[in-house]
This record gives sequence, structure tokens and C-alpha cells, in this order.
Amino acid sequence: MSMPVPILHRYYQSGELRIAGILSQSYIFYDPIKFQRHPYQELIEELILLAHNYQHILAMAFAVKEINDNSKILPNITLGFDIYNNYFQPRFTCQATLKVLSTLNKFIPNYKCDVQNNLVAVIGGPSSTIAGHIAAILGIYKILQVTYASSPEMNNKTEKDFFHWMFPNEAHQYMGMLQLLLHFRWKWVGIIYHNEDSSKISVQNMLPMLAQNGICFEFIKILPDIGFSNQLSEMMQEAFGVINVAMESTVNTVIFHGGFQVMMNLRILFHLLQFEDVPVKSKIWILTADVDFTSAPVQRNWDIHFIHGSVSLAVSPKEVAGFCEFLQMRNPALEKEDGFLRDFWQQVFACLLPSSSEAERDENACTGKEKLEALPGSVFEMSMSAHSYSIYNAIYAVAHALHAMLSSISNGRTAVKGDRWKELAQKTWQLPHFLRSATFNNSAGGKVAFDQNGELVSGFDIINWITFPNQSFLRAKVGTIDPQAPPDKLFSISEDLIIWPRTFNQTPRSLCNDNCPPGYHKAKKEGKPFCCYDCFPCPEGEFADQKDMDGCIQCPEGHYPNINRDFCLPKAITFLSYEDPLGKGLAIAALSLSFITVLVLGTFVKHHKTPIVKANNRSLSYVLLVSLLLSFLCAFLFIGQPNTVTCLLQQTAFGIIFSVTVSCMLAKTITVILAFKAAKPGSKMRKWMGKRVTASIVTSCSLIQATLCTVWLGTSPPFPEYDMHSVVSETIVQCNAGSDVMFYCVLGFMGLLATVSFTVAFLARNLPGSFQETKSITFSMLLFCSVWLSFFPTYLSIKGKYMVAVEIFSILASGAGLLGCIFSLKCYIIVLRPDLNKKEQIIKRMI
Repeated sequence: MSMPVPILHRYYQSGELRIAGILSQSYIFYDPIKFQRHPYQELIEELILLAHNYQHILAMAFAVKEINDNSKILPNITLGFDIYNNYFQPRFTCQATLKVLSTLNKFIPNYKCDVQNNLVAVIGGPSSTIAGHIAAILGIYKILQVTYASSPEMNNKTEKDFFHWMFPNEAHQYMGMLQLLLHFRWKWVGIIYHNEDSSKISVQNMLPMLAQNGICFEFIKILPDIGFSNQLSEMMQEAFGVINVAMESTVNTVIFHGGFQVMMNLRILFHLLQFEDVPVKSKIWILTADVDFTSAPVQRNWDIHFIHGSVSLAVSPKEVAGFCEFLQMRNPALEKEDGFLRDFWQQVFACLLPSSSEAERDENACTGKEKLEALPGSVFEMSMSAHSYSIYNAIYAVAHALHAMLSSISNGRTAVKGDRWKELAQKTWQLPHFLRSATFNNSAGGKVAFDQNGELVSGFDIINWITFPNQSFLRAKVGTIDPQAPPDKLFSISEDLIIWPRTFNQTPRSLCNDNCPPGYHKAKKEGKPFCCYDCFPCPEGEFADQKDMDGCIQCPEGHYPNINRDFCLPKAITFLSYEDPLGKGLAIAALSLSFITVLVLGTFVKHHKTPIVKANNRSLSYVLLVSLLLSFLCAFLFIGQPNTVTCLLQQTAFGIIFSVTVSCMLAKTITVILAFKAAKPGSKMRKWMGKRVTASIVTSCSLIQATLCTVWLGTSPPFPEYDMHSVVSETIVQCNAGSDVMFYCVLGFMGLLATVSFTVAFLARNLPGSFQETKSITFSMLLFCSVWLSFFPTYLSIKGKYMVAVEIFSILASGAGLLGCIFSLKCYIIVLRPDLNKKEQIIKRMI
């Protein structure tokens, strides 16, 4: 089936300078009813005039008319233009481009005889791919080209020098889309792009930037072109497969990158999904600035709700004064020079104009009362679209550049008109330089300027698409992307103005899995993209105060995480204080035992001449009682906030005092044994009887312990420290032993004395003695050893004030055991049974 040739229209062309517009007004469309039948090759081909593309033509005509009516721009010069159709097809684009280089109405490339019509620039679009094909030809002739599409890839420097874009740098669009995704935390997305070179290149440039910022993709699919092709059936099936992937995916956000007309292809696909077994789900479509809402008249009643809530970028348009009135003046009965108006009018209003023979017989004849403003927005918009605004600015930019160049040529001199045009024709290659320097405000108040790369210095609007039941729609501006603004103001959006698809009752989420809440960190799932992860609680001592943290953070020194591990609390400084119930109880117990010891000592001193006091070495009993008193008072060194003095005294005083105590118990046991041995006739043990032996035992054992403590204090003395790690929620103020070796040496020596004392007492337990002295010593040492044997595992398994409390308790319990076992019976006899406190009774008990 052959394609129609490109059509040429001259509109308002009555002057000496002209601008060629290689645009797309027509589109090869297929009857959608035929899509219900297979194969797809049976579809009917129809050439239609796209209404939205027709607005591009009117924007061009309106700008030329304004310039020609303005005496300040290009005075004494009438600007004209030609329109060439490209059908979005490279072959016809090249053909139209060659027509630009030919004499009007004659297709003879490189042959021109109409010197009165000087071509100064070409406006191309709306496809960047089409613009690239134009540049490949016109770049050779150094003709200025301006396109209202994203920048295509240029093959050489000449093409770049003579090419200007009415779109900002495409990198700004990528950055805007990235900011949009990051703002809404859409980290799990899909990408569909049109099967054309410019879209492929753009997506290839965009993907690394998105991935580097934490965006990953469930799918990246190419949407085939469903235009005329011998493989139409295969293309349609492939296109349905792409849409099916998007519908069945878990992503809620799909980036749709394509050219101007791709939206119409998307509408065709969604319209035909009713004939395919593909579920339609609501998605947030993110559309690039190239995409616009184009529709054919036959699509007027098609459902457009699939784009409801979608977000797109668009070149910031402004309301151009007089354009709406210009559109309202369109009337096929009055406009004779507009070669497009009749076809357009009959298509959008579905009627036949009276001038045609068919209209005279058809009931569906146009009445003449049709108004463009009555058409739904999906068919024709009365407000200037972003693409039309770009064309409008392109015409003005070329006009201002021409004005600057003509002023430069004149250079203050009067020239013959013919010479002036001849010189202009020779210098049109300089026009890009003047265009780059052109900076002006258009009639709408918008500033137009280009950078050194020929790209428009501007930003993008963020548009929210809102559809209504009557198939009309609204493009609501909800934000901006301004590359010229400071970094913190580059992206701005009013989230409360956005209307999302109806299936979402709040801002949609698009994540591979739920966010890790504060207090948890991410852990990658094997075999999945980096956006898919598991969540694990923060380890002890660390926190995560934000969602989706890659790792937890160690709390600052002196802080600990709360129970949810999402923020840190200051650690409480703890030690065994007198205000603490535990410390208070131990202090009372120590005072009570000290008081009891003083009473016992006082009782013994008061009754020091009685037999029971004198028996078994009275002086040794006094030393034992004093050491027990000091051991009970030693407990107060452990209560309260540790300081340098208390840390130095705690373990050393405890070690020396208890060594004296245990050595006294050993001396008492040996005294009983010696007394029993010496009582036998002819015993040589009598010479060992006396105070020298017991004094030697107590003194030597105490000196050994004192020596160990002196070495300890001299080499590595204990010191106060703040332990921030043993207990998560507390900073423990405690005494560091300084040298664990010396600490265990002191305790080990004391344990050795206790073991020896217990062993000797156990072996002598059956020896006769007054008031069962050996049995009392044996039981007291058994109690003493049991307390300290249970002390070690408990002491090593707990931290903080409880560790100190265990040591105090062990001191008090072991001391109380010795006090009770050794002196309780004697005090009972002294105070309550003085009749037993006689020498005869003691001798009687010993026999």
C-alpha cells in the first residue's frame, strides 16, 4: 500500500523571507473496530489530520502574523513560512527537507530560481528523531534549524552549530524525574520507551543516573511502533505483551519515554485491551516532556482514565494574549488561505462542509455554527499547549536573530535593496551566532534565551493529569524544575494539589518491599535487585532513626538506644549509693553487725577475767573481734560513688583485714590442738604453748597479705572508671582493679588461709574442748568458705552496683558467720548463764 506524498501549504507567505516548518500534521491511523478481528493486516488505513498538531500550525501562523504586524521587529520586511508534513516517517522527512531546498512547487533539490523568497530557518518537530534526520541534510547547507523536541544526537559539529532546541537540556529533565522519584520515594519502577533512536539514547543516558541514586527497575521494555507495517500483527502482539508486563508487575510507577505521538499509540493499546485477556490496573505514568496528549477524532469517545493521576514534565508555557481569540476566528468559510482548515473542520466536527457535493446530499452537513471552544479538550485545546508555545517562541527567536543580523549588515549605512538581500543570502550561516545571543521577553512576559550549546535556558513544569467522566482532561501545574535556581530550590512541588488515581486512597507507594522502619536496617536479598531487601533489628548499642537505613549507627558515648532502637537516650550514671534501697539495706546491715561486734567486744572486755574469756587465748579473741569490726566497717568503702581514695582502700583493706581474721581462726585452731597435745604427760608440746606462736601466725599471715597489697598499690593501683559498655542503659562508676593478677593473688592468699584453717579445724573437730571450740571453728570456716566459693561465679556474672553488692554481702555474711559461730555461745553463757562461766565447768567440759 503506497503512502501519500508530503503535502505543502503556503500560509501568509507574501514576503521576502520565509521560515520552513517541517512538522507532522497527518497520521496514518487504523479503524479500531477492525482490531476485533484477526489477523491485524485487515485493518483499514486512514489518513487523518491530528487536531493537536494543527494547533502547532496555528501557533506558527499566529507568531508570524504578530511579527508582521509589529513594526519594531523586522521593519519593512514581511515574514512568510511553508509547512511540510513528515508523517513521523524518516523517508518523508528527508523528502520534505529536500523540498525546502527546492524551488517552490517544484521538487528539484539544489535548484532555486525564486530568489525573492529567502529561506532563513527551519522549524522541525515534534519528534527529536525527525529533527535528527532534518539536521543530517540541512547541516550541509548551514541552514539554521530550531526544533521543539528534546535534543537528538548530532553526527558532527556542523550539525550542532546550526541546531537549536526550544527544549532545555535533556539532563535537566532526567534530574527532574529523579527528584520526582526521590520525593515520593518511588524506588521500584518500570520503564517503557518507544522504539526510536532518540528514546533509546535518552533511556540509556537516564538509567545510570537513576540507578546511582537508589532507583531500580522491575522491567525495562521497548514499545514497538504500531504504525503501518507488514508485520502489524506481530507488532500489536508485542505491544500487548509490553503492556501486560506493566499491568502484572508489582510497581505502581511506570516511566513512559517516547515521542509526541506515542500517547495516541498508548490510547490505542488501552482501548484494545478490552479485546485481550489483560487486566487493567492503575499505574502512575511518568511522562517525559516530549509526550503530549494527541488524539484522532475517532478516539473522541475512548476512555482516557488510564492517564488519570499521571505526572508529566512540560516546557513551562504561558498564556499568550490573543491566541485564544485567534483560534475562535477560525472559520472555513472565511479562511481561504488555510489549506488545513477544511479537512480539520470536517474531521473534528464529523460533518461535511457545504461547498462539497457530498455535503449537499448528506444529512450530516456542517451548519456553520460549529465552534472550536465547544470541542472537548481531548480533541482540541483552546489554550496554547507546551509544544505550541515552543513553536511560538521559536518563530520569535528567529525573528529577533534576523533583526540583529540585519542591523549588523546595515552597520549604519544605506544599501541598495537588492544588494542587501544578496548580502543577507551570503551571511545566513551567521544566524546561529545571533540566535545564541538573542535574549528577549515574548508577548506573554516569558523570557527566551539560549545557552552556548543552542539549548533553551529554561526549566520544566510538573503537570498532574486529571480526567473527567465526559472524556475531558485538565493539566494541572503542581510543581517546577528550575535548573537556574539554587540547589535547594531546583525542585519544588505542591503535593497537596496532586490528584492520584482513584484506586489509591493516599500518595502511592512504589517499592519492592515495605520500608524498613526506624530501628531496623536493610539486608540485601540474594538474587534480587538492590531495591529488594530484608529488614533486621539493629544490634545492641546501635540505632536507626530513619527508614530504610543501610546500616545502624553506634550511639554516642554515654548514650544507649531505646527499646525500639530508633533514637538514643543518655545513660544513667549508676553506683551503689546510700539512696538506693540495696545500698541502704547493706549499710544498715553493716552498722548492725558492727554494733553487735562492739557489744561482744565490750562484753569480753568487761568479763575479761572470767574463765570463758581467758580460755583459748583472750588476746586472740580481742584481735578477732577487732578485725571483724573493721571488716564490717570496710563495707562502707564500697557504698557511695567511687573515688581515688576509696578505690585504693577497698580491696587492700578488705584483703588485709580478712587475712587477719582468717589467720586468727587458724591460730585458734592450732591453739586448741597444742593445748590437747600438751595436756598429755611428758609431752614436748608444752614449749609451744603461749602467745608467741599465735602472734607469729597472725603476724606472718597478715604481713604476707600486706606485702601483696603493697606491691599491688605500687605497680598497678586500682582507680575509678566509667564503664559504658557492660550495661546497655547505664554508665557504671566503679573501681577498676588496675591489675587483675594482683587482685586474684590477694583473694587467692585469703582463700588459701581459709582452706588451711578449715582443714585443720576439720581434722581437730573431735578433740575435747571447752564449749566444743573445735566444732564451732570448723562450722564457722565451712560457712566462710561456702560464702566465698559462691561469691566468685556470682561476682563474675553480674555487673554494676549488683556486683559491688554481692561483694559487700559476702563480706558481711562471712564475717557474721564467724561472729555468730565463735562468740554467740560464749556471750550467751557470759550474759545469761554465769553459773557455767566457772573454771570447774570448763575443766568438766574438757574431760
